[in-house]
Amino acid sequence: MLCEFAPSSFVATWALLTAIGFSIVMISSSIVFFQYYWTSNVTYEKWKWKTNPKFPSPEKVRDEIVQTAKGIYTATIPPTISIYLAQTGNSKAYCSGNPLTDADHGGAIGVLVQFLLITLVSDFWEWGYHRLGHVYPRFWNFHKHHHVFFNPSPFAVIADEYVDQFFRALPLLLFPMIVPINMDVMFFTYGAFFYMYGIYLHWGYETPWLSAHNPIFNSAYHHYLHHAKAILGKPYHTGFFFKIWDNMVEGGVYPRDKCFCVQCEQKKGKRSPEMFKKVVVPDYSVLLDWRFWTGDGAWSGISASDENAELTAEEKVFASAAKRDTVKKVK
Repeated sequence: MLCEFAPSSFVATWALLTAIGFSIVMISSSIVFFQYYWTSNVTYEKWKWKTNPKFPSPEKVRDEIVQTAKGIYTATIPPTISIYLAQTGNSKAYCSGNPLTDADHGGAIGVLVQFLLITLVSDFWEWGYHRLGHVYPRFWNFHKHHHVFFNPSPFAVIADEYVDQFFRALPLLLFPMIVPINMDVMFFTYGAFFYMYGIYLHWGYETPWLSAHNPIFNSAYHHYLHHAKAILGKPYHTGFFFKIWDNMVEGGVYPRDKCFCVQCEQKKGKRSPEMFKKVVVPDYSVLLDWRFWTGDGAWSGISASDENAELTAEEKVFASAAKRDTVKKVK
């Protein structure tokens, strides 16, 4: 289906994927953001599950959206090349009208196997590449732009620099070059399943049905911890789905005796109704005002600082330096 409806022009396909990708990102992230960050929808019952009790400023949310817009055009290059190669018969990719009934490729079982393999291999790829960004300065110079969002919102899922965007999407090109892959299954896995889990990780909230203490999956707490604590030389929780990769290497897991997940904080009495009364929820309606997007520095992607109560003094100094380096690069 995907190969049949994609334009024959490489540039047209790239432009279409970029437009569709950005639209999906904005619509899906906006829905979650409205439900959990919009002033009128923030309740104590929701807030008591928020990892960081503070909310990011509207300026910081704007930065997340701008950074996404600045980098997403490179994320669509690998899948565009992949579609082009599939259309010209120069890869092992294939398309079918309904992959669930395609007996030649295993039908529903074949789809499930491909989905599981894509998920597992992609998760290892994401962990490995992500870890490089926290171990080697050259990679960190690109990845640090994502870490100016110390208290991320659902708009921060792919708020990366163009190099990170490209390499995270590279499996979409590599997989069909190595093994037979159904293009529709692969694009669904990345475009829907991965992004939805990415929203969960950047949600800013935790849930009782996936405890941070579970032994298998990285939760929203782990990814918030990663944003707030993982810097160059501290590759805490660089994994996406599974904890196994971080558990395999030294320094991949934040000290468990320092856990500050919501469940632990609730036990300490740090999510009480009295505390909620002191919480300031910014007026995010300014995001709907076009003038908010035309001010000085609005499109730099680094227009605001993000206050985070969990940052140590050392990390605050580093965050300031990282932002200063980014400002120099923009100028």
